[in-house]
Amino acid sequence: MDRNFTPFPILTTERLTLTQLSIEDKQNIFALRSDKEINKYLDREPSKTIDDAINFIHKINDNIKNNNSIYWGISLTSTKKFVGTICLFDFSNEKNSCEIGYELMPKFQGQGIMKEATQEVIDFVFQTLKFKKINAFTHYENQNSINLLLKFNFVKALETDKENPNLNVFTLTK
Repeated sequence: MDRNFTPFPILTTERLTLTQLSIEDKQNIFALRSDKEINKYLDREPSKTIDDAINFIHKINDNIKNNNSIYWGISLTSTKKFVGTICLFDFSNEKNSCEIGYELMPKFQGQGIMKEATQEVIDFVFQTLKFKKINAFTHYENQNSINLLLKFNFVKALETDKENPNLNVFTLTK
């Protein structure tokens, strides 16, 4: 299966525009990746400097150029306000699957924004990429993320992630 993310696929919904990150997004990415509330459930080093955010953006865009992952910045179309990110990675042609991940600034949570973005990305996976399965790993205490996945009929696996037992594994099959 050939993936090609050039030109970058911009996705739009009723309220949102999902675009590729650029260096202009460095403040937003720094705010997102240094936020204690968001990082609480993620197994990663928080961004400490703007340079961390810039390096992250470069890494993400290299991965997109190499078709290894795709990573969208989510903005409110009406105000151009950056609210979060959503990405696809860990593509497997053998398993006909990929993994989804997402982050939303705390002040924008609970407004249905991630539900809207996730619906669009799920459609992209099944219709454009033609994968049959989407995996998601979420911390067992992250109820917002669990609720989001359940809204889309992701099914929780009986076993947890082998590397991190705090992570529940969810799968959506077309």
